[in-house]
Amino acid sequence: MLTRRQSLLLATFWSAAPAYAFDLNKALGAAKGAAAAASLSDADVQAHSRQMAAHMDGQARIAPDGSPYARRLAALTASARDDKGLALNYKVYQTRDVNAFALADGSIRLYSGLMDLMTDDEIRYVIGHEIGHVHSGHSRKRLQVALSTGALRDAAGAAGGTAAALSQSQLGELVTQVVRAQHSQSNENEADDYAMGFLSRRGHDRKAAVSALEKLDKLSGGRDSSWLSTHPAPKDRAQRMRQQLA
Repeated sequence: MLTRRQSLLLATFWSAAPAYAFDLNKALGAAKGAAAAASLSDADVQAHSRQMAAHMDGQARIAPDGSPYARRLAALTASARDDKGLALNYKVYQTRDVNAFALADGSIRLYSGLMDLMTDDEIRYVIGHEIGHVHSGHSRKRLQVALSTGALRDAAGAAGGTAAALSQSQLGELVTQVVRAQHSQSNENEADDYAMGFLSRRGHDRKAAVSALEKLDKLSGGRDSSWLSTHPAPKDRAQRMRQQLA
């Protein structure tokens, strides 16, 4: 026979068991999500990138085909429809913001504020720089880190890391962590080095890397520069590029 105290202890244990089981399942799901993020396949990276591009495109005012911005971008990228096996697709977001980004699926988006500020070769430098982040693995690493934390980790665990698991709000969080977070200085240097090679291979003026960074360094007040908030130290980077040219 159980004593009254033993019965109470046993009842307390069983009443707590469901809550413990739920927490355990959540922890297992989190571990699964982190493992899935760490071992993302190329197909998963491409799928997540396509969804991020579609999410951002859906929120942007895109310059239509035949507009001055779209025509200019098509002309200056005529020889850059792919890069080392990465198929590239381009759009212009019509906004005064000065920014650009590339995703791992080859989606490249330039903001009209940046196009207003820069020459064709300076824009080509920016494109090469953004592609450099992709080829150097920076975009993939950010995606892995984002999918291994918080709600995104839980979503990855629920569906083995596949992009289909992400809601629109989760895609917005993914964009924040992959596209809108600041790059490290070492990542910036790698991307700048890639951009120099990108310009050289296509016969464009490498001095455009220096002049573009100098323009960004001087940028102030009148325009919002998200590119400066995510790509630090343009003055130091311009000097580094100038030394390479010398």
